[in-house]
Amino acid sequence: MKANPGSAAGSPTPVVEAKPCGNTGETVTERALRLRVRQQEILAELGVRALRGTPYPELLEYAVQCTAEGLEAEFCKVMEYVPAENRLLLRAGVGWEPHLVGTASVGADLASPAGFALRTGKPVISNHLENEERFRTPELLVEHGIRRAMNVILQGEGRPYGVLEVDSRSPGEFGEQDIAFLQGVANLLGMAIERQRIERDLRAMVEEREVLLREVNHRVKNSLQLVASMLSLQANATDKPDVRHELREAATRINAIGRAHQRLYRSNDVRVIDLAAYLVDLCADLNAAWPEGEVVARTPDEPVPIATDRAIPLALVVNELVTNATKYAYPGRQDGLVEVCLDQAPEESRVVLAVRDAGVGLPPGFAPHASTGLGMRIVTAFAQQLKAELRIRPLDVGTEFSLVISLQAPDRAG
Repeated sequence: MKANPGSAAGSPTPVVEAKPCGNTGETVTERALRLRVRQQEILAELGVRALRGTPYPELLEYAVQCTAEGLEAEFCKVMEYVPAENRLLLRAGVGWEPHLVGTASVGADLASPAGFALRTGKPVISNHLENEERFRTPELLVEHGIRRAMNVILQGEGRPYGVLEVDSRSPGEFGEQDIAFLQGVANLLGMAIERQRIERDLRAMVEEREVLLREVNHRVKNSLQLVASMLSLQANATDKPDVRHELREAATRINAIGRAHQRLYRSNDVRVIDLAAYLVDLCADLNAAWPEGEVVARTPDEPVPIATDRAIPLALVVNELVTNATKYAYPGRQDGLVEVCLDQAPEESRVVLAVRDAGVGLPPGFAPHASTGLGMRIVTAFAQQLKAELRIRPLDVGTEFSLVISLQAPDRAG
């Protein structure tokens, strides 16, 4: 067998392995060509799996199996560097006993072939371990009768992950083309490992952000609840009916906002709120503020997700419409019924939110945009902000205010 000058970590290496071809009928050149073609196929398949985001353990298992096949070796392993112990831990492997994966390790010092590859970044070929004088042959290889081995670094973006090693009991020699294939596998694995690490870090950052946002919403809710309680106390302390009335209305508006923040800090997604459940909570608060009457929420059984920045103004609209109904629909009475109904609109991703009463109805010529009352001004302003269609319909008994609204913010490009 003729060897080319040149080495990996100081060892001369041949261009083509000159094994007998047996009874396959292949020449040495044909066999070598077939093997190189298969190696290119393996690299392409591994690259596709890496791009698909194949889970990390599954990708490592696939890589070691394909690498062993591509180099016609009985053993292959990925070893992860453990800095605290200065060792390389067998993280995935083929040919090894299953109990060794996750437990067996080799030294990561320069006297170890794998450690040398890790420390220097240079590939290591040891074709005759029984005569190896440059490195200490790891006990793991001795126990398994390994005669030749190759090691290349698994490099991450900022720090090395570990080493990719292929081992064989059979005679022969690994060459430069084998190292090139092994390094190609290592490069693909390194990129995939780093990509998954970045994705994992990003997910952790997102989760941390979600936790912080929930905490902020919790504190905002508590602060708003405190303000609403102070307004209620002030309302009870005054002997002026109009002041008492205004303070209580202000408290209900603040409670409506606080309810949204309460739902946000309990939710896994602070970007959306279940509108159906939110309206049920809101009506419960309005019932407490109007003990003589009844505010009933009629909503779908399934969740109705809506963007958070749309839910709060919509809740304030409902708050004002219900409050107006309790004030004006039943003159001379303290009791009455107000219904808050949520239904799916004929168009997808749109809902109809209606507030209806069974009171005396609206005065002739009533126009919401011409109203000077604060409550109706709030209703029209938020309806315009939400790009919702505000409708008013007289009933046989009472009045219905309704909004047709998109659950997602409309495109502002136009």
